[in-house]
Amino acid sequence: MSNSVDTGRSPSGGFLGQLALVWRRIHDRLPIDANRRVRALAWTTLAVQTLIVGTGGAVRLTGSGLGCPTWPRCTADSFVNTPEMGIHGVIEFGNRLLTFLLVIVAILTFFAVLRLRNRGYGLFSLALAIGLGIPAQAIIGGISVRTQLNPYVVGLHFVVSVVLVALSTVLVWRACNPREPRANLAPRWVRGLTLTTAVFASVTILVGIVTTGSGPHAGDSGAARNGLDSEFLQHVHSWPAYALLVLTIALYLSARRERLPRTVRYTGLLLVVLALQIVVGLAQARLGLPGILVGTHMVLACVLTSAMTAVLLSLRGSPAAEGLVVERQPEASIAD
Repeated sequence: MSNSVDTGRSPSGGFLGQLALVWRRIHDRLPIDANRRVRALAWTTLAVQTLIVGTGGAVRLTGSGLGCPTWPRCTADSFVNTPEMGIHGVIEFGNRLLTFLLVIVAILTFFAVLRLRNRGYGLFSLALAIGLGIPAQAIIGGISVRTQLNPYVVGLHFVVSVVLVALSTVLVWRACNPREPRANLAPRWVRGLTLTTAVFASVTILVGIVTTGSGPHAGDSGAARNGLDSEFLQHVHSWPAYALLVLTIALYLSARRERLPRTVRYTGLLLVVLALQIVVGLAQARLGLPGILVGTHMVLACVLTSAMTAVLLSLRGSPAAEGLVVERQPEASIAD
């Protein structure tokens, strides 16, 4: 007669079984549609990706870029800043801590869209790309510290931030318009004008990054600059910016002419952000590049990126969403 005792280690009752049961319960509670929770997390993703640009700018503009002189530790013996490091250590370590907020938001967003990955929304791949961008940014930030704030590495840091802001904008758009058909609504010449505008927006931001790398805000008094003429680059930076202004006005008028309401709305937003950006850029040049204006200029570059991305996305969608069914089919109604 067997005296075997049930140890509770069967596949269904063991640790792995319990873990699988917990996962099934969590999985069953995940959204199966782009609901309010998904939209809220998408907006939060965009907000924190823009926020970290502002805090990163504060690190640089207060000369705190080497407040933690090494990476991934803050000092050789500590992961956190020490009292001896003063306010610069607090600012730099605070910016590093914000990365954990980005990670939390990225994880929550990833799980929120996990059950949507085969529904054609594109939310899963976007959330995954944004999530992978966070450790990539951390590595680039570590390289910038270890290279004593090399201006080109710092510039790359900002470029990746701009890309993540653009991806976050697409995430918000897809979350708010999950079932929208992605048909081209605008004529080819309007799409061409929009792409040209986007190219000039990208060039303006890239030249601005190089210009900042030649200016006085290195992030630390001992950090190197790129050696280029800052005053001359400020003029060069303005050339694509003014061309972008002209193109944006032309795009706004074209969208109105073609009766594309959403494109008009987002191009109008782009125009407002661009005008504000130009005003801030002129003011900072005239006032000797005060830190608060340079930081504002950096954050507005992200807002401009988001607005430009929304303009591109507005060219595709459903005619009903654009209000074109009623406006563009009067002849069909008469014929019927």
